Amino acid sequence: MRVRGWVDRGRYARAAATLAALVAGAVPLAAVQSPGPAVAGAASAGVSVCQVRDDRLTEISGMVATDDGYVVVNDGADDEARLRIFFLDRRCAVARTVSYPSRPRDTEDLALGRDGTIWVADTGDNDRNRETIALWRLAPGADQPVLYRMKYPDNPHDAEALLLDAAGQPLIITKGGSGTVVLYSPTTALKPGATTPLASVGRVVLPSSTTSNPFSFLGRGVVTGAANAPDGRRVVLRTYADAFEYDVTGGDVVAALTGGTPRVMPLPDEPQGESVTYSRDGRSLLTVSESADQPAGSRPTILRYPAPTATAAAPHPAESTTAAPPSSPPARPAAQAAGIGGGRAWPLAAGAGTLLALFAVAGVLWRRHTDRR
Repeated sequence: MRVRGWVDRGRYARAAATLAALVAGAVPLAAVQSPGPAVAGAASAGVSVCQVRDDRLTEISGMVATDDGYVVVNDGADDEARLRIFFLDRRCAVARTVSYPSRPRDTEDLALGRDGTIWVADTGDNDRNRETIALWRLAPGADQPVLYRMKYPDNPHDAEALLLDAAGQPLIITKGGSGTVVLYSPTTALKPGATTPLASVGRVVLPSSTTSNPFSFLGRGVVTGAANAPDGRRVVLRTYADAFEYDVTGGDVVAALTGGTPRVMPLPDEPQGESVTYSRDGRSLLTVSESADQPAGSRPTILRYPAPTATAAAPHPAESTTAAPPSSPPARPAAQAAGIGGGRAWPLAAGAGTLLALFAVAGVLWRRHTDRR
């Protein structure tokens, strides 16, 4: 997601609409969610691995690590030269690119299959008006990715995170806005030229957080990326502030997310962190931020964090359910993992804070309108 979209293309109206959407999620949640205390890993800055110096890569939204380096994509790029799948070497230099056979809408995340297949999640939808979303599948050695279209069973969602299940099938995670995200999975096998229905297979309530980030509490409640560990035994979701790692038992990723207890790794003050992946040995988390809205001369930098440890686990929530089958309605919130710096006041404060932010934006809009009259 291009956060500058909050201030570009109808910038102030977009900001108000975004905050209003967050209010719609945050205020109802405040009435029902009461996170408890949690224990997190130590907050520390990531260690720089390398800088991406190619001017085409200023809006990196998805990344996977490979044996030779990294693969990255930009989100929602308008420039044709940026609409590629970029292969980087270990020094973050562009080694090659792969073009799409048709124009993607808003590529947001990547996933790497066990066989080396690269999946590109063309699932971004800031305005929530797409009739379908898409995945692009790039097989090992292929010159172009293959397009697969999918459709939500309810209404459009903005989604910036992609995981794969044990069978290599995709799992779409919505961005959310109030700390609750929804998982969607294809109901049948994906086929080129067809639109595959999606089904909701569960919900995840993220632990609350106090980790410092450029978007304050708003940045702590949205999922901007996800990754599978190379051994398939862990998955991670990230926000603008933190990474939440879940153990996967028997290959059941949905059960891990909806009923598991996450370990928490703070990712403090990343400029606009939308990407996360595991190192090839699984010992580290790697992240990279967009740099488009950063000070002149800023470059996307891949950062390394130690993978969360068992001592960073949050207490298991009091209520938990397993994922519903694809044909069932969305499961009720299950992974209500306890919040960092939790307490019953946090959800109400979040809802009230969002309302205050919305009123502030409305005031700016009104003032600018009256000043132009």
